Amino acid sequence: MQNVNISAEEMQRSDLIVKAISDYYTSRIVGQKNLQISLLITLIANGHILVESVPGLAKTTAAKVLTESCGGKFSRIQCTPDLLPSDIIGTQTYNAKTSEFETKIGPVYANFVLLDEINRSSSKTQSAMLEAMQERQVSIGGENHKLPDIFVVIATQNPIEQEGTYPLAEAQQDRFIIKEILNYPTAAEEFEVLNRIENDVFTKKEKVVNLKDIKYLQELSKRVYIDDSIKKYIIQLVQATRNAKKVISPDLSKYIINGASTRANIAFMEAGKALALINRRAYVTPDDIKSLSYSILRHRIALSFEAIVDEVKVETIIDAIVSSIKAP
Repeated sequence: MQNVNISAEEMQRSDLIVKAISDYYTSRIVGQKNLQISLLITLIANGHILVESVPGLAKTTAAKVLTESCGGKFSRIQCTPDLLPSDIIGTQTYNAKTSEFETKIGPVYANFVLLDEINRSSSKTQSAMLEAMQERQVSIGGENHKLPDIFVVIATQNPIEQEGTYPLAEAQQDRFIIKEILNYPTAAEEFEVLNRIENDVFTKKEKVVNLKDIKYLQELSKRVYIDDSIKKYIIQLVQATRNAKKVISPDLSKYIINGASTRANIAFMEAGKALALINRRAYVTPDDIKSLSYSILRHRIALSFEAIVDEVKVETIIDAIVSSIKAP
């Protein structure tokens, strides 16, 4: 029996906040339900999200809509090959009047940072975000500058086979709690997009909650109950990615170069708690973990070049692993 640490009143307030954000999102974004859930999870877990698709599928719009609904400070960084690390984290400039160096904080100092087309920037610039994302601080001129308590990076990227893109380093990808992949919308959804543009829906901005509400959700999610049996289930899933030949067929396990790191365990637990709140529950279920398997593992399992040649997708391997591990 689950140990309920959250009162009915607290859950009711949580529901109202989540519903307000969700309603605002759906009023402006057509479809992309998985992205909506992933953005909410990222927000509640105070983590970072990587969103991948071909250009033009509303990645940037979805990020803007989420931040509009919450208020707070928002920064958008358009990643290009000539973007420098100092353009993101800031630098020191010399003031001739005072004969002193002054620190200029970059656009990373915000509650919500949109890194648009992150894989169009160089590897050096990509790595400039590592300290900010992991340590939640930046170093400029030997001084550390703490980032806001609510600090969410929403990075978008185009498929790596597109011209002018640089693959993200594994260490960089591991900092994202979730990776979501978007597909083309249906004809009916595209028809609705045209109608909303015609009705000028996207220019109407509104803050439906505030940062205190977001902080409330983040603190409440820490108290969501997760049973030890589910923690062990998470660990089994993650360890199976490292020892795949013991749990899935050799035909699939041969494609895995590296499995998921310990951060995957943490991501499963934090995202599972956030998803439980979204689903109006004070406890995590095995189905929560299963539903998160793509989002948590797809960017943490490294596949060989042979997998690309044989057109084996990482989701196929994840399905095989999940089906081979018995849920509690």
